[in-house]
Amino acid sequence: MINKLNISLLTMFGIGESVYAPGTIASLVTCLIYIFCFNFGVNIAILISINFIICTYSIIVIDKYARRFENIDAKEIVIDEFIGQSIPLLSIYAIFSENFFGQFIIFTFVSFLSFRFFDIIKPFPINMVDKKMKNGFGVLLDDIIAGIFSSILILILLFFISDV
Repeated sequence: MINKLNISLLTMFGIGESVYAPGTIASLVTCLIYIFCFNFGVNIAILISINFIICTYSIIVIDKYARRFENIDAKEIVIDEFIGQSIPLLSIYAIFSENFFGQFIIFTFVSFLSFRFFDIIKPFPINMVDKKMKNGFGVLLDDIIAGIFSSILILILLFFISDV
């Protein structure tokens, strides 16, 4: 039972099993989860806490179950996309109030595109982490850095074009 639950966490309950772009689908589902949470006013502290717990637990589970996948950063493991995509989403979540739902949606889309760009292109230092760190922490760290890059880009955009 615990094994199935752990594998379900790593694959985001089967999203990682998708034949077509599992990482992109996982990022899109993450965006939809945050839109839902924003719409219902879920406290950001709760979301940050949940992300911290998932991140910590995922590192342990990836290391434990690495042998069940073809490699340590297998395409089926998409929980790293959830964690990485959450970083820019939490950034905009902190900025917009419920009065700015439309802008939140727009910047959620921007965060999706920018995170996927950085996660796929893997500029320095993401590429170094991806190549050299072959453990649970490395699997998550390249996506965390991509999320930080995405957050920086979004914050720069917001500085120049938004009145929030």
